[in-house]
Amino acid sequence: MHILIEEKLSYTTLALMVLAIFYGIYFTKMLLQKRKGIRTHQIGRRKERELHRVETLMSIATFGIVVVQLGSIALGWNRMPANGRFTGFCIGILGDAIFLISVVCMKDSWRAGIPDQDKTKLVTDGIYQFSRNPAFLGFDLMYIGMFLLYCNVLTGIYTLFAMTMLHLQILQEEKFMGQTFGEDYLAYKKRVFRYLGRRN
Repeated sequence: MHILIEEKLSYTTLALMVLAIFYGIYFTKMLLQKRKGIRTHQIGRRKERELHRVETLMSIATFGIVVVQLGSIALGWNRMPANGRFTGFCIGILGDAIFLISVVCMKDSWRAGIPDQDKTKLVTDGIYQFSRNPAFLGFDLMYIGMFLLYCNVLTGIYTLFAMTMLHLQILQEEKFMGQTFGEDYLAYKKRVFRYLGRRN
């Protein structure tokens, strides 16, 4: 009987690898910026009602999904065949790579949340030539990959919740970018798509 390589893999190890790489990038960037006196985590600092509500719900979603993902791994909750799980691993690693490239390209302008006082630069080069929100694209691909690795109803619900809240956060950030960078951002917005692609 022929056994596919996908059926021999340790999906626990692969899923933990996807998560460790992703959050390793996140916290390493945060620590590097902290050494320069930059506060990376800005979520919930601004008091505008709608923005505060979106950022609070996004925090609940993005922290809650980690608990659900780790719980699914620990309990082995999965309804996906091996080839689908391997596809999930590949999508998750792609998300990690896109996230890494995006935070490197942003340099010290990268923030989690909309800053209340910090001045940042409008970054339009590197990966930002092809996506206005590559870090969020990285998050989404990682979430989709993890859902395929440990496919169950709870992970599915939290994946949709987290991706929806990230999208609402993007909409808030677009308003902020338009107000902060004016015509430069509006021209960039016309040229580059929200998630992936550009007009030439």
